Formats: sequence, structure tokens, C-alpha cells
Amino acid sequence: MPQDYYDTLGLDSSASDKDIKRAYRKMAMEYHPDRNPDDPEAEQKFKAAAEAYEVLSDPKKRQRYDQYGHAGLGESGNGVGFQDINDIFSAFNDIFGGAASGRSRRTRGRPGSDLRVTLPLTLEEIAQGVEKNIKVRKYTACEVCDGTGAEGGLEGENYVMCDQCDGTGEMRQVSQSVFGQFVNVQACPKCNGEGRIIENKCQNCGGQGRLEGEETVSVTVPAGVMEGNYLTISDAGNAGLRGGPAGDLRIEIKQKDHAEFVRDGLDIYYDLHLSFPEATLGTEVEIPTLKGRARLQVDAGVQPGRILRMKGRGLPDLNSNRTGDQMIRVHVWTPQQLDDDEFEILEELYDHPNFQPDPEPGTPKKSFFNRVRDVFS
Repeated sequence: MPQDYYDTLGLDSSASDKDIKRAYRKMAMEYHPDRNPDDPEAEQKFKAAAEAYEVLSDPKKRQRYDQYGHAGLGESGNGVGFQDINDIFSAFNDIFGGAASGRSRRTRGRPGSDLRVTLPLTLEEIAQGVEKNIKVRKYTACEVCDGTGAEGGLEGENYVMCDQCDGTGEMRQVSQSVFGQFVNVQACPKCNGEGRIIENKCQNCGGQGRLEGEETVSVTVPAGVMEGNYLTISDAGNAGLRGGPAGDLRIEIKQKDHAEFVRDGLDIYYDLHLSFPEATLGTEVEIPTLKGRARLQVDAGVQPGRILRMKGRGLPDLNSNRTGDQMIRVHVWTPQQLDDDEFEILEELYDHPNFQPDPEPGTPKKSFFNRVRDVFS
């Protein structure tokens, strides 16, 4: 003969909904299979408590049960829709937020805060991508109690349900006004919203479940990042209180100033300084690039301010296969001091036609008035 559901939960038929919920939670936590491994009797009591609660927590089922007993719950004699023990775990988690179930990961304690650090990178590191190890000062989980805050890490033996909020972690206050009913929900002051209290705190961390420390975090930086980009590493921030989830670590990219290059998007600029003879006669020079040094042919007669382009020598695009270019700005060095021989050589060339400025070679010279007319035409 099936056991009376009120007897199963240790209640009488006048029990309130709150009494039923409290009794079920107490039994479920006491006989939970995770706390009683390989104990068939405990598992049967866990199932019986779930069956009783399923009926008595439903007003319609409870009314039929009170009137007709098990016969009022259908042909099978009970009104429980559980197919197996996993359904019971799921129902328990829906009711209590997984407070005693180790089979459904739940949020315990309080979450840890996120951290933000700055990672300086050179242009060479940005161009090729790099793996960095970063030392981060933060709260880390206590190794003695595995972050639980309970002595020896034995949560089941050291934690008890908060009797002020019945394990919900919330205190609700209902008030009436001319506008209707208002419900004010606040974290329980006794358990700080956690729904449980540590009876035997870890001596190493004082029940916090975490300690101030330092951790080395490995981060892989993809090629082509830009200053201001963020990389996020989940669960690498501050450890939570008493087993709460860790925060995230946000790494902000900072580009170091380069001694020779200036970045413009995917392109990089390099200033090439040539002597007057080099610019006039042409030359081959060796210049730095992000991947080592390279030879560059400069044609004769190159003008100051000319931009030379080296294709594909810039930075890769983070989101595509495109690569920028290296741009070389030509500067011609004008001597500031000359000895007598140098002065005589240049003086001889002073009036030669090829040394006269000609911004548009091969174009007939226009008078001042013709140029003004062109402007206004």
C-alpha cells in the first residue's frame, strides 16, 4: 500500500504550502543521491519525497488526494509525471535553483568581478600574432577548501539551509496601495542571498573561498589587432565568493610607439632620407620592414615628398586575408654646410637648365595671367 504523502514529508493534512516546501527541501537535501552515493534506501526516500511534493504542492492534485487518497490521482494511483530520477533533479532545480544538486551546475556564493588589464604590443608582434603570458593580481580560489569556503571542501557536511529565507536567498515583502499590490524582493540579510550558511568555515580563507594572489594567464593574440581592441578570457577574472563563478579577464590592446614606423590602418609609413646625389642619380637602399630588412630600388630624379609603395609589407587585416602596404616617404637632404670645393661645384651647376625647378616637366610654361585665367575658368 502506498505511503501517505503527508507522512512521507513528516506533516499533517493542515500543513501550509510553505510547510510543504520546507519539508520537501529538507528531505531532498538529506537524501540526495549525490550526498548518499551507492545507497538505494536514500535514493528511494529522495524519490518518495519528490512524489509527495509533486502532489501536495499542486492545489488541484492535493484537493483530489485529500478527498479520495491515492485513488483520486489516476489509474496508477499517483499523479507524478517523473519518468526517471533525472526528471526529479530537473524539478528540484526549477524549484530551488539547484540548491542541492551536484548534477546540475548552479550558481553558488557570489560571482567574482571582471578584471581589465592592458597588454602593450610592438608592431612586429601585431603583424605576426603572438602568445603572451600575463601575470595578473587577483582573487584566486582557496586550494584548501576548493573555493567552497567550507572546511575540507565538504559542502554537504558544512553547509545548512538558511532558516530565515528557507534556502531561497530572498526576502519578499508585500504591500498594498491605491495602485495595487507591490512586492519588494531583497537579498536575505542572514545568508547574503546565497540560501545557505557555512557552519564550519575553512581556516585558510576564513570562509570566503578565495584569497588574494597572483596568476599567470596565457593569451593568444591574433595578427592584425588594433589599439583599443579587447580580448576576453572567460572565468579568468576574480574568483567568486564561496564557490561563486569567476569573472572574466578583459585584455585591452595597447600599441607601442615604434622607432621607425607609423601605422595608418593596415599600412605603415617609413621616412627615407636620401642625399642630393642619391636622389639625382638613383640608388639602391636597404630599409627595415616588419619582417626584417629589404632592398629598395630608387629611380633617378626622385622628388622629395614622393611616396613609394612596397606591396604586402604592411599589417594583416584581423577579419580577412587582406594585407596592407609599407609606404616610403622620400626626403632629400639639403646640405647645411659646404666647404670651398663643394661650393664651387654647386655654383657651376647653379644656372644649368637641368637644375632649374620644373614641377611639370614637358609642359609649356604659362604666364601669370594665363594661370589666373585657368583658375577661374
